[in-house]
Amino acid sequence: MPVWDDLVGQERLSAQLEAAARDADAIVTAAAADAPLPEASKMTHAWLFTGPPGAGHTTAARAFAAALQCVSPDRALGGTPGCGFCDGCHTALVGTHADVTTVAAVGSQILVEDMRDTVRKSFTSPANGRWQIILVEDAERLNEKSANAVLKAVEEPAPRTVWLLCAPSLDDVLPTIRSRCRHVSLLTPSVDAVADMLVRREGIEPAAAAAAARATQGHVDRARRLATDPRTRERRAAVLKVPLRVEDIGGCLKAAQELVDAATEESKQLAEELDVKETEELKAALGAVQGGRMPRGTAGVMKDLEDKQKRRRTRAQRDSLDLALTDLTGFYRDVLALQLGSRVALANTEAHDTLERIARDTTPESTLRRIDAIAACRDALDRNVAPLLAVEAMTLALRAG
Repeated sequence: MPVWDDLVGQERLSAQLEAAARDADAIVTAAAADAPLPEASKMTHAWLFTGPPGAGHTTAARAFAAALQCVSPDRALGGTPGCGFCDGCHTALVGTHADVTTVAAVGSQILVEDMRDTVRKSFTSPANGRWQIILVEDAERLNEKSANAVLKAVEEPAPRTVWLLCAPSLDDVLPTIRSRCRHVSLLTPSVDAVADMLVRREGIEPAAAAAAARATQGHVDRARRLATDPRTRERRAAVLKVPLRVEDIGGCLKAAQELVDAATEESKQLAEELDVKETEELKAALGAVQGGRMPRGTAGVMKDLEDKQKRRRTRAQRDSLDLALTDLTGFYRDVLALQLGSRVALANTEAHDTLERIARDTTPESTLRRIDAIAACRDALDRNVAPLLAVEAMTLALRAG
């Protein structure tokens, strides 16, 4: 299955990346034969993938990385790179390719310490003779120092190095970096495209797939989780009950505590398995003796790992909370649509009775104020306000309207 099949509702972008991958393959072929490089090429050394949340800009970047590393025999016979089954494609997609380095924010920022080795690697030749690829999943989280380190590498790239940066929008990336990248933009996939993907790739029943796609409004990863994970459905159902639980101060505070507790539990579940695996692998690499005792001089390394894992858990909790706030925003969007008589399709059809009740008993102005309160909560979390304080302020504002 070609790597482009993972890009849901992005046919135009897939064609653009396919063309660049073909030209990239021509560059590698010409270099291997000591022949002149193609004069006109759609390939360049730095790319910036942007798009709304859930559209799949990281998926697109990784698919492109796989196509650049494709070693399928069909490619040599004129086929399109990106077969999806060769060793180059497979290892690039699963994250084990020696020449594909992925950088993701552990906490709220990508620190310069996290980028030094990566920038250094970007100036080395690829081990397999094709491309040295650096994929930065959260380019918007580069702080000033780490962004400047990336800028220097992008300004003077090695001949066979490709930078793939992912961010929500152009404005989230340093202007001097984005001016040196080829920009490709993803669209929000249609509900039908996401539902079709869930049926074909996940084996979900069509009705359930349509419901998950509609509820998440084109967010591919969230739709997949909602369709396949019962716990995700339970958490979402609890979030959609919040508007009925903020009728008094006690209800507001209790709802806030439960939202934060649910996010904490979810982040703990997601991090626990990864933390244990990382810790055991590092202990083995450092030469832990029987009984778990560590050699002298390794305490600092273990402490660095613990700090990294703590930052990752904090980010995971805030990301989980952000998903709950997104669902809550969608709920009030549906309320507003009913109040204004809009023909926009409702995302939360399973809560139709509740939506109609709130739409009937409140005004469009109060609904807009509630949406603003949710946005203010998200901003507070971005500024590292304590999650419980931010969510309590929001639920009290939802009550006041």
